[in-house]
Amino acid sequence: MDIALLIIGFILMFVGILGSFLPILPGPPISWLGLFLLFLTESVPDDWWVLGPTLAVAILVFALDYIIPAIGTKKFGGTKAGMIGATIGLILGILAPIPGGIIIGPFFGAFIGELSNKADNKTAAKAAFGSLLGFLTGAFLKFMVAVVFMGIFVSTVWEYRAALFSFFY
Repeated sequence: MDIALLIIGFILMFVGILGSFLPILPGPPISWLGLFLLFLTESVPDDWWVLGPTLAVAILVFALDYIIPAIGTKKFGGTKAGMIGATIGLILGILAPIPGGIIIGPFFGAFIGELSNKADNKTAAKAAFGSLLGFLTGAFLKFMVAVVFMGIFVSTVWEYRAALFSFFY
């Protein structure tokens, strides 16, 4: 059972890292579930001094992910139309087979969204830049948290490798 939990936890770690860039997946909470599964194994003792703070960080970053892009867009004069456009642009950027689509998509999406809201080109470009900056800040923050969680996961697996992989010894 430990190996199954370990494998599922490892998969959740990678999905969490992917979720740092994909708006559909909540990256850090998924990564935290991977950590939680690791600590559910019989080989690794429960450590709420690790799980508690990491859960708090995952929840905080999850909440900030919705606040940071809005702040970025608002700071640069954007509207809700620009934020919706940025989200649509992000989805299209992920699906489009062009390099950098995940970065270019939100920018152009916010720009088109602002133009549809009757903003002039200069205002729309400024709001699009704010949206892009907010998206990149949120993605970077989620990515760093997911990578730190992966580091905790790997170091814990390494520390308890003898117990986790005892059938190989």
